Amino acid sequence: MSSSRTGRGRRLALAFLLLFLLPIGWSAGHHAAGYRGPDWSATGRASAGLLAPAGATPEAVIRVYAARTVRWSGIFATHTWIVVKEAGAARYDRFDYTAWGEPIRINGFVADGRWFGREPELVFAADGATASAAIPKIRAAIAGYVHANRGDYRAWPGPNSNTFVAAVLAAADLEASLPPTAIGKDFPHDGRWLAPATAGLGFRATLGGYVGLTLGWYEGLEISLFGAVLGLDIRRPAIKLPAIGRIGMGESFV
Repeated sequence: MSSSRTGRGRRLALAFLLLFLLPIGWSAGHHAAGYRGPDWSATGRASAGLLAPAGATPEAVIRVYAARTVRWSGIFATHTWIVVKEAGAARYDRFDYTAWGEPIRINGFVADGRWFGREPELVFAADGATASAAIPKIRAAIAGYVHANRGDYRAWPGPNSNTFVAAVLAAADLEASLPPTAIGKDFPHDGRWLAPATAGLGFRATLGGYVGLTLGWYEGLEISLFGAVLGLDIRRPAIKLPAIGRIGMGESFV
């Protein structure tokens, strides 16, 4: 009986491991076959045309974008950033967290610019009164971000760009969750191994960002292993696969 249970346990463990490894392998092959490198000279960081001119948009705006990272890390991960504009403001402000210089970069890139040639996708959008109420919280969270010093950035397991964006969104009480390819989003930026999920509807548990479990209304069920996320979205039916991302109904933004 014990040997039968052991064998069954091994098969389940192998199946679980393959659920992580096979999507990563597929993504690596797709990356190798299709990625020709960014067009640094023409479109490396140029606008992708996702935002209307700030002057033509009188209401307050919040946007969160994600784009595949460059070179081999694009197999696994996306880089995310935040864009805000107060009502009546003449420009957008973009906030990134990067590995060089001062980690928090303000308007270092075009608000809706490509990430070194990679097309950005919309993750979250809020406008009008919702955005106006949240922008002061966003700015306060950025000003008080604990990992704001040179040398704080760590690509893996964090704190990285996705850790920064996740922390700011949580502080602003926005009902937004980052895509499963946003490796580092579950890193415990505040040192807590157990924290609320988005909007307090669920929980997030993590062991230093290496292994984690999230169960929430906006995230669904997510199992994180060394940053790779395997999950199931119930609210907007979809599966979440390591390296590939979300496959299912609609997009990932709210």
